[in-house]
Amino acid sequence: MAITAALVKELRDKTGAGMMDAKKALTETGGDMEAATDWLRTKGLAKAAKKSGRTAAEGLVAVKVEGDRGVVVEVNSETDFVAKNAEFQDMVAGIAGAAMGVADVEALKAADLGGKSVADTLTDKIATVGENMTLRRMAALGGETVVSYSHNAAAPGMGKIGVLVALSGADNGIGKQIAMHIAAASPQALGEADLDPAAVEKEKTIQMDIARESGKPEAVIEKMIVGRMNKWLAEVTLLGQQFVVNPDLTVEAAAKEAGVEVTGFIRLEVGEGIEKKVEDFAAEVAKAAKG
Repeated sequence: MAITAALVKELRDKTGAGMMDAKKALTETGGDMEAATDWLRTKGLAKAAKKSGRTAAEGLVAVKVEGDRGVVVEVNSETDFVAKNAEFQDMVAGIAGAAMGVADVEALKAADLGGKSVADTLTDKIATVGENMTLRRMAALGGETVVSYSHNAAAPGMGKIGVLVALSGADNGIGKQIAMHIAAASPQALGEADLDPAAVEKEKTIQMDIARESGKPEAVIEKMIVGRMNKWLAEVTLLGQQFVVNPDLTVEAAAKEAGVEVTGFIRLEVGEGIEKKVEDFAAEVAKAAKG
């Protein structure tokens, strides 16, 4: 029986196995789908599908810079124990390297990594390790100078937070300082023009409602809002924030003093936005006791 691409895809969808493993299983079993599924199970390669529904909120963020371009990727695992494993870290480093040649996370999943796609490499690792893993995000940043920083580093170029900073001008060390500031301060945007207009309007509405509680005239409230919004903008924009290295200066002023201009940044933190399932061990035991 001919082993078609459609047949391989069907087996992959059914078992979660990698493409090459699915093809080999079908070849070994003469194209018999059920036998191929059993073959994969005996080889421990059909585990991935069962793991895919489990929450993967741990893992690593890796950063890599080559010339005037930097990339940052987030690869998740279920436990921090796996994130500390050298094989997992090697895989993440490889994925970051593959990201240098693609534009987005979907292209990265299809990119080659040692003869297999990144997606298939992840699937194989899931089967081997026994935990769900996901390639969640990728972002790229270009600039005259691009600097990277990994916070809480587990290995070179990867940690719990990954930062890229783009500068116009020659970096004299300020780049890493600004990257460390971004890791700590987590700005929402580079400057006021880069903020989501809806977020700005929402904040203004909130501040208006707070001010009206004071019972002061609208004319006074309008002046109060200007000051409050300026303060908020200074807190949420990178250029407006007080520089952690020298709080007497804003980041924008510190960069200017160092002879550079910050033109962009990216900050990714492991698991941000993922709702982690909190296990109630006592309730689980009680439920099991009741049968």
